[in-house]
Amino acid sequence: MRTRTIVRRLVALLPMLLLVALMIFGITYLVPGDAAATIAGEGASEADIARIRHELGLDRSFFAQFTSWLGDLLHGDLGTSLTSGRSVGDLIRSRAPASLSIGIAGMVVGIVIGTSLGVMAGTKIRSARDRAAVVAASVGVAMPNFWLGLLLVTVFAVNLGWLPSSGYVGLTEDPVDFLRHLILPALALGCATAAEICRQTRASLANTLELDYVRTARMKGLPRRQVVGKHAFKNAASPVVTTIGLQATVILGGTVIVERVFGIAGLGTSAIEAVAARDIPVIQGIVLVTTLLAIVINLGVDLVQMYLNPKVRVA
Repeated sequence: MRTRTIVRRLVALLPMLLLVALMIFGITYLVPGDAAATIAGEGASEADIARIRHELGLDRSFFAQFTSWLGDLLHGDLGTSLTSGRSVGDLIRSRAPASLSIGIAGMVVGIVIGTSLGVMAGTKIRSARDRAAVVAASVGVAMPNFWLGLLLVTVFAVNLGWLPSSGYVGLTEDPVDFLRHLILPALALGCATAAEICRQTRASLANTLELDYVRTARMKGLPRRQVVGKHAFKNAASPVVTTIGLQATVILGGTVIVERVFGIAGLGTSAIEAVAARDIPVIQGIVLVTTLLAIVINLGVDLVQMYLNPKVRVA
């Protein structure tokens, strides 16, 4: 993996980040409603609303507001919440651990279950286990995560009482309770991801096992586990890694719904509250952070692809 290629990829992200910042600010600028009127409250006079609008800088032109916002971003300032007066950066730092925890846990569930079922099915096409994996993947893709979340709460929290139905406990507060609160949200998030990864792993591995070099390895008498694990899976992993990267960005959006189902105070909950209150700085900050996470994930996928596929390394 050449350092020059990695540096070139990183430099190429700079104009993308500027475009992303412009799009985020432009979309929130066009959001209907008046934040100044929301802050002033019902019964406020036009003079009070105009004064608040001037204090917030909302009466300036789009370009003036954008350049001011971008300048603050470059200094690490995401702004201040219009409703609570709290720093947006502090708000994100306090809410991000919960969202990242359930997102990472959901991704782990998806990768472990998806790749396991995919390998089991891909190594034995048209067998009973292959058909079972295909059916399970189809059900997982079709099942909405909010419905699955409610079902999991009903069965494991309400009826059986094994796991908590809502809330979040930090890892440093109580590691055991942290895991107990994480299981149901992770399953609700990870099942659809597992289904997609399973389908891709199955198809990619089945195709790879039909290639000549794999057949040659079999003819040499190598154990099946070695043929699959050492010779076939690495080449089959390239499209699977791409699918994992795509599903990671899907999970970023899915956390919004799952947080509401399980009563978790994360970034998704904050985003919904900010939209309802027309708290533009909070919306901009959360969207910007999640977009940056998606870009970092895609960059990570590119780096893994460079390792798996030498042709990508030369490009």
